[in-house]
Amino acid sequence: MHYRPLGRTGLFVSELCFGAMTFGGEGYWKNIGQQGQSEADALVGRCLDAGINFFDTANVYSYGQSEELLGKALAAKRSQVVLATKVRGRMGPGQNETGLSRYHIFDSVHASLKRLGTDHIDLLQIHGYDVATPLEETLRALDDLVSQGKVRYLGASNLAAWQLMKALGISDHRGLARFESLQAYYSIAGRDLERELVPLMKDQQVGLMVWSPLAGGFLSGKYRRNAEGPEGARRTTFDFPPVDRERAYNAIDVMDEVAKETGTTVARVALAWLLHQPHVTTVILGAKTQAQLEDNLAASELRLSAEQLSKLDAVSKLPPEYPGWMVERQNADRFPPAR
Repeated sequence: MHYRPLGRTGLFVSELCFGAMTFGGEGYWKNIGQQGQSEADALVGRCLDAGINFFDTANVYSYGQSEELLGKALAAKRSQVVLATKVRGRMGPGQNETGLSRYHIFDSVHASLKRLGTDHIDLLQIHGYDVATPLEETLRALDDLVSQGKVRYLGASNLAAWQLMKALGISDHRGLARFESLQAYYSIAGRDLERELVPLMKDQQVGLMVWSPLAGGFLSGKYRRNAEGPEGARRTTFDFPPVDRERAYNAIDVMDEVAKETGTTVARVALAWLLHQPHVTTVILGAKTQAQLEDNLAASELRLSAEQLSKLDAVSKLPPEYPGWMVERQNADRFPPAR
């Protein structure tokens, strides 16, 4: 297993992170996974054996069950890992049981600590933007939790570039703990964040945690052009995240060629492509079975050739979009060509 610094911090995390969204299966989350304690124990144990030291969940996953199951699965190993969870989602019917107000953040973190069976959260992430709460209120509440020792680092998830930059600016101006990571959707079939978020994160030294690297299972190798996916597959009941299927199938065709050349699988190639991107800190795995987990873990050791990477980049490249194409055109002569 390889380890990378989280943003500009001195904290090192494994380049593969285990996501516990499949733990529990309560309500809405039943479509994603229904792993109980025995399955959670087995999957977490295998991850620890493989050298994974980074585990991610959220209070809203199965309405707290995921945190409970993950906390018990880690048990005595808790001090050896970086544990991340999130706050924002609705946790009850009340007006103030959702969002990023100081009220909801404090209540949610106290409940998460209890469910996880720990006295601190290593990485607390806001699970999206809250249009009803001023960013200053949210950031001050988060900073207070860091000062109290209940949280060690802060991160964000699912923010637009302007929202992330505004938050970083406020934190810098007021001397508050800042977001050191962004958890975002990214896959070879969905490279949209490369337009604005990746340049921002590079400039501000914010780490990137990738969720749904297999595009909700679409890049698992189970789906092919002109053929329906297998019965019972996640995409048949939970078609998320959105995918441009024609572009995705084009990428799958090339990944299939690379998989045959390397003696691996389409899913492993999709994960390895992400791990070859210099702006990626860690890729979150959401395997539901031991077989899936073993294949995913092997992506850490798959080295793609320059030619293979070039083919994969070309087939999945984003179409030109303004102002990107103008910026590229205007700056083409700023640096001399490499000799």
